[in-house]
Amino acid sequence: MTKLRISAALAALMLLGAVSGVAVGQGTATAREVVAKVREAARTLSKTGDVAPFNQKQGSWVWKDTYIFVIDCDKKLIAGHPIKPELVGTDYTMLKDTKGKNVFPEGWCDAARQPSGTWVEYSWPKPGETAGSRKLSYGLGATGTPYAVGAGIYDEKATLAELRRLTGKQ
Repeated sequence: MTKLRISAALAALMLLGAVSGVAVGQGTATAREVVAKVREAARTLSKTGDVAPFNQKQGSWVWKDTYIFVIDCDKKLIAGHPIKPELVGTDYTMLKDTKGKNVFPEGWCDAARQPSGTWVEYSWPKPGETAGSRKLSYGLGATGTPYAVGAGIYDEKATLAELRRLTGKQ
């Protein structure tokens, strides 16, 4: 009887994760995973120019506790966001974190278009939560398009200097 209740509870949690788009029980993304996935997303977007897959909650661009977002640097708009679709079409330069600070500092797109990309720190809710957590996001331009893609880790200890070394920028 107890095993049945535990199994039912686990199934309910997994269903909740599937419905909300949050990967339940799959762990926390690492900085290395984020860098690899952002680079893959930038290559994919460079080839296809198609932002639609980056707006799918159940797509391959959502994993563990993070996801790929897309910025249209020419139009200064959020072009893709699988977790908060209401942000698509908004001016990314005006986007504030949970502490009222701009998420993307001036020059973010220019920095993202550099070969090593860029890292930024801000306070943002984890998928499925409302309270802000410390998030460090890596951004990289998608060559031949107006887009830059990004994803982040929720980490209280990592430093921007460590992360910049990881991506080849000192």
